[in-house]
Amino acid sequence: MKLDILAFGAHPDDVELGCSGTIAKEVSLGKKVGIIDLTRGELGTRGSVEIRDSESRLAAEILGVSIRENLNMRDGFFVNDEAHQMKVIQMIRKFRPEIVICNAIDDRHIDHGKGSKLVSDACFLSGLRKVETEFEEQYQEAWRPKVVYHYLQWKNIVPDFVVDITGFIDKKEQSILAYGSQFYSENSKEPVTPIATKNFLESIHNRSQDFGRLVGVEYAEGFTTERYVAVNSLSDLI
Repeated sequence: MKLDILAFGAHPDDVELGCSGTIAKEVSLGKKVGIIDLTRGELGTRGSVEIRDSESRLAAEILGVSIRENLNMRDGFFVNDEAHQMKVIQMIRKFRPEIVICNAIDDRHIDHGKGSKLVSDACFLSGLRKVETEFEEQYQEAWRPKVVYHYLQWKNIVPDFVVDITGFIDKKEQSILAYGSQFYSENSKEPVTPIATKNFLESIHNRSQDFGRLVGVEYAEGFTTERYVAVNSLSDLI
């Protein structure tokens, strides 16, 4: 299956927190979108791997994505080396996306910055014919996405551009709340973590609202880019 957009997250729920409004919007426009999780989030303080797997499937259904796969890298301990790059390259060549979206370039969690660089490097290497890969015993042709974008996470990185997600904030928040084990619940007896507070959930909504305010819409999501953003005319920027 060829995808228009392939979104990567170091952990299940990274994509939902960072860019699920954009994904829901693109799906509504007829784009084929997929999600690849690098790890299963097995070091998470709350819940379990099995619960997280179930939650990620539910979130994928809510967003309407075409595929969701997990590369089963070690949570907390994966590195940006050849072995891990080759796993990502296989996915890029398998789905041949025009656009790749991945973790924030720098963040509180060490896996986010690592995952960001890993995916970005793999996108470049995937375009080299002499980097040879097979998937399910089939030779894979080289493929390089046209662009790589990075969503924002814990840190308030200044975005290079924002996407209007007005009309999709509810879908974004529904996909986040699919991870019931990870986030704030008044009746939860799990340990409190930095993301398992009412304040954190409100901050996700408020950030989208604030980005929207700054560009004259209700809600927006911010991204950074690895190269200049080009437009056909100035009117495209309105």
